[in-house]
Order: sequence, then C-alpha cells, then structure tokens
Amino acid sequence: MNFNQIGQVAIALLTGFGLKILGAIALWIVAQKLIDFALKLVRRGFRSQHVDPTLVNYLLNIIAVTLRIILVVAILGFFGIETTSFAALLAAAGVAIGAAWGGLLANFAAGAFLIVFNPFKVGDFITAAGVTGTVTEIGLFTTNITTPDNVLTIVANNKIFSDNIQNFSANPYRRVDLLAQLHHDVNHNDAIARLKARISEIPNVINNPAPDVEIITFNLAGPVLAVRPYCNNDHYWQVYFDTNKAIREAFGEAGYPIPEQRYAFSSQSVSGTPNDGDSAISSASMMS
Repeated sequence: MNFNQIGQVAIALLTGFGLKILGAIALWIVAQKLIDFALKLVRRGFRSQHVDPTLVNYLLNIIAVTLRIILVVAILGFFGIETTSFAALLAAAGVAIGAAWGGLLANFAAGAFLIVFNPFKVGDFITAAGVTGTVTEIGLFTTNITTPDNVLTIVANNKIFSDNIQNFSANPYRRVDLLAQLHHDVNHNDAIARLKARISEIPNVINNPAPDVEIITFNLAGPVLAVRPYCNNDHYWQVYFDTNKAIREAFGEAGYPIPEQRYAFSSQSVSGTPNDGDSAISSASMMS
C-alpha cells in the first residue's frame, strides 16, 4: 500500500468520523429541543390536573435526568459503542459513586421524603437548617430558599430533613410580638384600651383572634405592655411596622409622658478615724 492509498483511507476514516461527530451534535441539539418540549407538555399536563407545584418540579427533574441519560446512551450507540456494556459500566460506576458519595444519596432520599411527607411546599415561608426565607424550589439534592433580604440560599435536602422545620405559612395566621413601654404615671387600662382600638384599624389585622394588649413585665421606667396583633404571614411585616407606628401615635395623641428611670441618691459617711481631708462618699440606689 503506497502513500496515496494510505492518505485516501485516512481521509475516508476522518470523513466518516467527522460525519458521525456532526450527526451526534445534530442529534444532541434536536433531542434537547424535544426533551424541553416534552417537559413543557408534562408540566402543562400536571398543571391542568392541579398537581402540587412542588411535586411537579421534583418529578420534572427526575424525568429530565432520565431522558438525558437515555440520550447519552443513544449517541454512544450511534458511534458503534456497545450500549449494553456501557449500561453495565454505568451501573457499576453508580454503585461506586454511591458508596463514595453517600451524602449525595442521602440528599436524594431526603428530597423524596420531603415530597412524600410534604412539611412545606414551594412558596411557603419557613425556617429550616438555620435558614429563614421563602421556598423557591425543591430539587433532587438541594432546596432553594430566598431570604427576606433577597439572597438565594441553597441548602442540602438531608440537612433540612434532619433538622427542625418551622413553616410559617402552614397556618392561616400568625402572631406579631411587640412591646410598648409606659411611664409610671400612665393609667395602663387607658393605654390598653387606646392601643386595642388603634390596632384594630390597621389593615390586614384579623379580629379572630383579637389583638392582645396586656402588661407583660415591669422595669425601672414603668410597666411594659405586650402588643400582639394577628395576621396572615403574607402581611406580617406590614402589620409589624404599622403596629409600631400605632403605638407611637396613640401614646403621642394621649399626651403620655416619656418613660424615664427614677433614681434616689443618699450620702453615707465612711466609718473610721475622721480626718480633715475625709469626704462623704455618695452611693446611688435605683428604685422603680
């Protein structure tokens, strides 16, 4: 075989391989478009059946991963690679990876349990694994939570499932906890009546249960009122800030004096041999 024949064989091989590469690229692009289209149809079908969005996202992630694995196997078959051997190799690799990455499988299992037991869903405001915010997505291995300061936080599913979970959106209402300081001379019954009337006028404060306004403790400045209106979680911060304004405005309109701490001072001489340079030492004691 001379050089011309070798060159022709090489060109034929490279041409055939190049065509397969182009075909594989075209297959990948077309298949990706079809997978995306299929996922959109499945999502639309789930929505029409009013399936929980949390479950929809989880199932779509599983379907997408499965279809892409099938696509990779099909492309390898297109190149003439024995897919049965590849499947066995993939299974063996999966076992090895699973043994090495036990935490990854634990996150996957925890994600499945989060879907089954449904302690929260997409859109709920929760505290889990030390993170507080709104759930935006429950994935195969992680959950996305957007905090109140608009920071996306990605938390491992196993960390969430193994920790305490507080779901602020599960119940129809929650309580806003605030304090109002009174002066010693203020009639607390008058202050309580004024605050209850004012708070009941705040938008989104519910009437059942009615807002709580009671004395919770005392300090050097006077009685302290616990001010506790109830509202839906979606309106929590609006009610929180409006209640603070209501406390300020109600006390100002009533002309209540500014709370202050009271002190009494007494002088006491130091016992011992008196000297001309001795001076009395003053001690101060606080009294409420």
